[in-house]
Amino acid sequence: MYVDAFIPDQGDTIGKLASGSCLGSDSFNPVPYPGGPPGDVDLYIKPNLVPGCFATGLPASQAALIAATQRPLTASAFGEPPGPPAWKTIPSWAVIGTGDQVIPPAELTFMAQRAGAHITDVNAGHLSLISKAPVVTRVILEAVDATG
Repeated sequence: MYVDAFIPDQGDTIGKLASGSCLGSDSFNPVPYPGGPPGDVDLYIKPNLVPGCFATGLPASQAALIAATQRPLTASAFGEPPGPPAWKTIPSWAVIGTGDQVIPPAELTFMAQRAGAHITDVNAGHLSLISKAPVVTRVILEAVDATG
C-alpha cells in the first residue's frame, strides 16, 4: 500500500525520483544525530515550507502541528538505492494525491503504473492520508479483502 509515496525499483534513489518536488536541497534544517555515520544528518523541513508545500490542503493549525512534530529523514536516504522491490512479487495499491507538490502526481502515477498497482486518485496534496482519510481507509480495506 502506497499513499502519496515513492515506489522505487531496485537501484532507484529518492534523490533521483524526487525531481520536480517543492522541497529542494535548501528546504531542510540539517541536524546531526548521535551515532550516525560521519557527515550524515537528520533533515527537518523548514517550518515555513510545511503549509504551502508538504501539508497543502490542511488547516493552518494542523500544518503548524505537523511542522512542530515532524520526524526527520536522513540525508543519506536520498542516495541509498533499495534492494528488490516487494511490488514485483505481491499485489500493490497506490493512492495518488493529484495536488501533491512533494512528489509530483505524474511521478507518482509513473511509479504506480510501473509497479502494476491498483491506483486511486484523490483531489488532495501530499498528506491525503490525513485530508482524505476515508478514501485511504477504503483503499486499504480493498487491498486487505483482495489479498485476505
